[in-house]
Amino acid sequence: MIDVQILTLPHGRGLALPGQASAGAAGFDIAAAEELTIAPGSVAAIATGFALAIPAGFEGQVRPRSGLALKHGVTVLNAPGTIDADYRGEVKVILINHGTEPFRVARGDRIAQLVVAPVTPARFESVNVLPQSERGPGGFGSTGIAARKGA
Repeated sequence: MIDVQILTLPHGRGLALPGQASAGAAGFDIAAAEELTIAPGSVAAIATGFALAIPAGFEGQVRPRSGLALKHGVTVLNAPGTIDADYRGEVKVILINHGTEPFRVARGDRIAQLVVAPVTPARFESVNVLPQSERGPGGFGSTGIAARKGA
């Protein structure tokens, strides 16, 4: 377990800190710190009323809530959104309404979830040729089509 420092901003006072809905939940629910309505096809950056200090070597991943997606067609647009360890500004959640009805966000509504995950350091090495693989350069959909009988 790691410790993540959280600063409640003035407009976030009275809201619950991010929390797990159950002991086995990977994500911590994030509540909205404002009220607004998102029209069908529209996008909004919703204030959460807090800022974080995520330890070096980790990131925060802002992910959709499955219930909002299934019931209302509302999801996190840049899922998962990344909160870098050196970011100290307010966490905002970018929601898009893919549904057919306006979606009302009330202060305190759980709008997303936060997963804190390790970041693997990487170094990129320029090469002239890549090593071979079974898949090779096959791209979009090249591994997702089932073999058809008689084809």
